[in-house]
Amino acid sequence: MARHTIAVVGIGKISQDQHLPVIAKNPAFDLVAVVSQRGVPVGDVPTFRTQAELFEAFPDLDAVANCVPPAVRPALVHEALAAGKHVLIEKPPAATISEFDDMVAQADRAGRVLFATWHSQFNAAVTRTRDILGREGVKSIRIDWRESVRKWHPGQDWVWAPGGFGVCDPGINALSILTAITPMPVFVGKAVLRVPANRQTPIDVEITFKTNDPDGPTISAGFNWLEESGEIWSLAIETATGRKLQLEAGGTRLIEDGKVTVEEPSMEYEAIYERFDALLQSGQSDTHGTPLRLMADAFLVGERISVEPFDW
Repeated sequence: MARHTIAVVGIGKISQDQHLPVIAKNPAFDLVAVVSQRGVPVGDVPTFRTQAELFEAFPDLDAVANCVPPAVRPALVHEALAAGKHVLIEKPPAATISEFDDMVAQADRAGRVLFATWHSQFNAAVTRTRDILGREGVKSIRIDWRESVRKWHPGQDWVWAPGGFGVCDPGINALSILTAITPMPVFVGKAVLRVPANRQTPIDVEITFKTNDPDGPTISAGFNWLEESGEIWSLAIETATGRKLQLEAGGTRLIEDGKVTVEEPSMEYEAIYERFDALLQSGQSDTHGTPLRLMADAFLVGERISVEPFDW
């Protein structure tokens, strides 16, 4: 079977850490070029400053992996779809829901594959947790998502600008897991967003969720970007039957009643590109956007509190 030719658009930390090495070892894909406004070189493939230059040089290119910040992504996705390319997009898929919905509609009209990725969903421990909760129901879920912005987004001021999401950029990974494992829809009940006085996006967020059942489960989440002791990416869960589950390490380890039942190294991006290959072969899109909608709702209803300034 012929390999899919692909180019990566946006050469930042996530591209260099995940997309490029994963593409290199996947036999279904052939990386032929990259697009970087800064002209960042990648191996021996050509670097283009714009996507238009890429498409002119490679008119038969199959697909692009769009890894630019969400606020500037829709225009590039629109351009790629109009050029007849299939598109994989990093999370969050866009800065606004209306732009995301427009991308989905455009891909459908163009007959192109659009894959909105949520990498944290691609873990065996997440799948097992979903199956357990589907059988046993949910009594409570507490999410704690804490990490260092200085480690994961060093000097990247775009995360603090409007449309950059702030701590909700990693926090949306937790919401992608939550929406993958709960057997019922969840909604934002209330939220508190703490925003540094010199920035536009939150550094700490607390969200309380609700369901259509007034006597339903208790679900809450806390995101923080000043955790310097190491990453805390965990969900503490009690099933309706009383069992205790702990989904840890970003969804890669599951502990059931004190016993580790699933523990695997993170292969999220490997699974993403396997999924993209399958979508390209079938001609189907995958555009699940519920985590983005939940995060948008938190910004809509959330109380905003100004806190001390943040500087790198």
